[in-house]
Amino acid sequence: MKIQELADKMGLTAHTIRFYEKEGLLDGRHIQREKNNYRNYSDEAIERLKLIKKFQGIGCSLAELKTILQEHDSNARTNHEIMEWIYKKIDEIERKKDEYDQMLLTLNWMLEYRKTLIENPQKAQAMLAAVYRPDPSN
Repeated sequence: MKIQELADKMGLTAHTIRFYEKEGLLDGRHIQREKNNYRNYSDEAIERLKLIKKFQGIGCSLAELKTILQEHDSNARTNHEIMEWIYKKIDEIERKKDEYDQMLLTLNWMLEYRKTLIENPQKAQAMLAAVYRPDPSN
């Protein structure tokens, strides 16, 4: 199949697919060049792109993705090594989740403060003072 057909099937742009090829994420198993130098993508390219999207979906960087796919292609990691990587990825996502939860708390407080500022400026001042009041337990 031609690049645009593959892009449409996968919900990607042709530019993105060319980028993956340039970065070595797609190779000769996935792309054949025709006599006119057009790319012709195999069904394996679809499976490869699904795998790429899956790993991007869990937050893998391009460098991480390259390593993962090379190891996947060569079966370089044992099951235990893959499980260890998964544990580390879970920890990384948990840390990010905690950071996002903290951001949401802050944004929700800011929103509540702004609403209160409109309805009851004195209460809003008290909210603000409470935030900046030193903790006596320190």
